[in-house]
Amino acid sequence: MRLQTATWPDVEAYLEHSDAVIVPIGSTEQHGPNGMLGTDAICPETIAFGVAESMQVLVAPTLSIGQAHHHLGFPGTIALRPSTLLAVLVDVVRSLYRHGFRHVYFLNGHGGNVATVNTAFQEIYAQSTFGDASLSDLRLRLCNWYMSPTVGKLSKELFGDQEGSHATPSEVSLTFYAYPDDVKSTPMSPTLAPTGSIRDADDYRTQFADGRIGSNPALATVEAGARLFEASVNDVLEDFRGFIST
Repeated sequence: MRLQTATWPDVEAYLEHSDAVIVPIGSTEQHGPNGMLGTDAICPETIAFGVAESMQVLVAPTLSIGQAHHHLGFPGTIALRPSTLLAVLVDVVRSLYRHGFRHVYFLNGHGGNVATVNTAFQEIYAQSTFGDASLSDLRLRLCNWYMSPTVGKLSKELFGDQEGSHATPSEVSLTFYAYPDDVKSTPMSPTLAPTGSIRDADDYRTQFADGRIGSNPALATVEAGARLFEASVNDVLEDFRGFIST
């Protein structure tokens, strides 16, 4: 069940038997020469929809713009400041809580969001502790789909040391699976991107001219994406079921 296509009576009826919701969260940022700008949002959204096909759970609209200021050297990237994202997350959770949701599960596709999501969780819990709101029955969890054990093992099997850390063949494959009509084939030069640390947007563009870090997304395929989709859905299902049992 998708919140965006549901009516308010649909959600009211859903809340009679479940207080759980999945919130996909990602980013709109460059993903190398052949990666979609929405990769980090498309991946968790696609997985969340897969989970919803396996069990009755509501999927909220994807938070598709995240903390990606370091990618602003590449056209198309849209970024939120950490403070802006934190405020958005708090308001989203408080809105859902008001309606009766007590288990809010953030399914994340962007590493740059992790610190701010966890900080938002602490801000929300602090509001309860300091008496600003009664949220003692609220449960929050962050799951990063790309860090699940099965996905990590499969990525290693499929792409070995060419997986890298940004614009990876795994995430690009999953987007190709989700949008097969938008598959792009682009030569990579060098074949395997360099690695290293970054500071800001200008430094990123200087060091990694095509946006990749340590990866070779030319290896991405729809078939690999299908395998990664199945693995990630299974991992998230297991984690989510454990979460809502608490």
